[in-house]
Amino acid sequence: MSACAPRRADVSASVSVFLIALPFALGIALATGAPLQAGLVAAAVGGLVAGSLGGSPLQVSGPAAGLTVITAELIQQYGWRTTCAITALAGLTQLALSALRTARSALAVSPAIVHGMLAGIGVTIALAQLHIVLGGSPESSAVANLEALPAQLASPGGADLMVGAVTVGALLLWPRMPGRLGGTLRRAVPAALAAVVLGTLLARVGGLRLEQADLPSWSSHTLPELPDGPVLGLLAAVLTVTLVASVESLLSAVAMDKLTAVRQRSGGPRVARADLDRELRGQGMANVVSGLLGGLPVAGGAVRSSANVAAGAVSRASTVLHGCWMVLAAGLLVGVIELIPLAALAALVMVVGIRMVNVGHIRSVARHREVIVYAATGVGVTLLGVLEGVGIGVAVAVGVALHRLTHTRIELERSADGTHQVRVRGQLTFLAVPRLSRVLGQIPERAVAIVELDGTFMDHAAYEALHDWRTAHVAQGGEGEIIGRSGQRIGKRERAHDCHPWQPWHNHACTAAGPPAASVPEGTDGPEHDQLLSGVRNFQRTTAPFMRRELARLADEGQRPSQLFLACADSRLVTSMITSSGPGDLFTVRNVGNLVPLPGTESADHSVAAAIEYAVDVLRVRTITVCGHSGCGAMYALHRSREKGPVEHPSSLERWLRHGRPSLDRVAAGTDVPRLDQRPTADVQEALALANVMQQLEHLARHDCVARRVADGTLALRGMYFHVGEAQAYVLESGGGTAEPPAGAPVFVAVRPEAEAAPQIIPG
Repeated sequence: MSACAPRRADVSASVSVFLIALPFALGIALATGAPLQAGLVAAAVGGLVAGSLGGSPLQVSGPAAGLTVITAELIQQYGWRTTCAITALAGLTQLALSALRTARSALAVSPAIVHGMLAGIGVTIALAQLHIVLGGSPESSAVANLEALPAQLASPGGADLMVGAVTVGALLLWPRMPGRLGGTLRRAVPAALAAVVLGTLLARVGGLRLEQADLPSWSSHTLPELPDGPVLGLLAAVLTVTLVASVESLLSAVAMDKLTAVRQRSGGPRVARADLDRELRGQGMANVVSGLLGGLPVAGGAVRSSANVAAGAVSRASTVLHGCWMVLAAGLLVGVIELIPLAALAALVMVVGIRMVNVGHIRSVARHREVIVYAATGVGVTLLGVLEGVGIGVAVAVGVALHRLTHTRIELERSADGTHQVRVRGQLTFLAVPRLSRVLGQIPERAVAIVELDGTFMDHAAYEALHDWRTAHVAQGGEGEIIGRSGQRIGKRERAHDCHPWQPWHNHACTAAGPPAASVPEGTDGPEHDQLLSGVRNFQRTTAPFMRRELARLADEGQRPSQLFLACADSRLVTSMITSSGPGDLFTVRNVGNLVPLPGTESADHSVAAAIEYAVDVLRVRTITVCGHSGCGAMYALHRSREKGPVEHPSSLERWLRHGRPSLDRVAAGTDVPRLDQRPTADVQEALALANVMQQLEHLARHDCVARRVADGTLALRGMYFHVGEAQAYVLESGGGTAEPPAGAPVFVAVRPEAEAAPQIIPG
């Protein structure tokens, strides 16, 4: 969809984003000390240039909150015109980095450092803007603002404080307005615009004498000049703007991918995933243009972008149109903009700064035990500056990593059956060898001992210490086992063929030895004949120790699966593997062709019906999934049965496959035949396998117990298809996809590896 012919959804979304972006652009310009036009220029360029050239279709770029403090410092140190030149040079640097395809590398920075940096910038912004809300002027640093705050609180400006309080109150309460009228207002007017309008109306109606926005004539608009200052200082400034603008834009683009994926799973339109190198190139070009036109540095902003997604945008046309509206506003709304009190804009930016200290980010870093990195970065940025704070954060992150590497927990437990278990939590290096040796020395001779390693790294010294102990322990008549993180045995002889809990038998070295000769029946091949028992032995040796506690719990509590999974009996379809499920998760029914006989028919299979009834009425599962697969032998036989015609004395398999004949009829009719995503159906057999999934879902819905639960909304039916050769799962959706299928044609959409969790949004 081109920008010249935008869809209706893009037009409405562009208006919503414009109404949010306009006050933000003015507020950020005010916070940096730049001319207010600079914010409008950056917003327009972000929409038109980054929107057209960037790699994230729905990302909206403009003046970034994350660069507010940096830009303010640059203006104070070098002046506005040199700052514009630094912005343009930062854009050129971004273009160079995109040519080197380094976008993914920028995301390798620890999230704790990034979020801490944003939090420190947010605190600095909030402290500076609080002084304006209180009727004063901000100081040159966060420390100075904090020191001057008591005096400012003692004698606030009444009019500024009143307007600021109304603006903050509107920002917080507008999204929570109750009732139908409140919902209509929330959808029609963004909170940021409503807050600024209410603050302005209060000033005008109350006759308050306040300093207002000042937009000088565009004829006197300031353009950049060649940088003048120490080369190292200017170079550091360019790199700082490049780093912060790039990381903020790329993180926002990743968050937009997650938002659009969530919207798509809810039935929304499909949007292409972000091309991060192209996005970095678009941001670089936008910064070059913004700097040359006298605008603020540009970056992708998650506040504007998430509003764009929520408003229903489907292409980059909404972003480009928002830039067009900005150009019109800069030319036609100057008189209206100059009515806005500076206290209202300051209150708006202050709330943005406070929200940059994101509670979700703090919880995330706390779960990963990196709060100290987050706090050190945030405090360093607030007190010393962005570069210094990030440097402190990197140093602390390295220290935390070294601490984890050298501090390993080693515990010894004795189970009820007399087995001694040594659990090693953390990385196992030479520094932990003395403690490991002391613990291993506590294991009695001739005892059964298992050493469980939970870390991802073991150096040579630790490896030798473990295996020297194992050799000595076995020589004394004991049994010693060393088990890695994924359950595999680790030993000098076994090291070359670690056998995982799930692994094809032909790769299992532990099944190659075969049983003792006396146990092999005459006329059979020992190793091949006894693969099953060898696999069971491997389970008892490597997996059972990890599973006993969980299986004991399930034995006591009983099974409570939430899913009934009905799949084909094909040996290549490993249900627990493709669903990442474990004991107690799936109630599984498998048969040839994943068929569900219609209830009440003469040849109905009672075992399948009984399993369905038990799962639905007794276990109270919430979802039933019918899963077909590629290369299905049952579908091949079903297709051949039509060519062969009626059989006088059908076999058991032929009688069973009669339940799949409605699927044959569906394909023969050519209506409502599903497909995989946007690709054409490979052959008739694939079309039959896909149609069979749909047909069996219809059969399921004819069972009384299923129909009753579906009707009351407590049970959902789902179709699934697994392509064995591609190791790709597909889920049935009605009318999905971005191509143009026949009306109502069902589509099996590929399950992508994106995380399910809601994305963490970075204010900006």
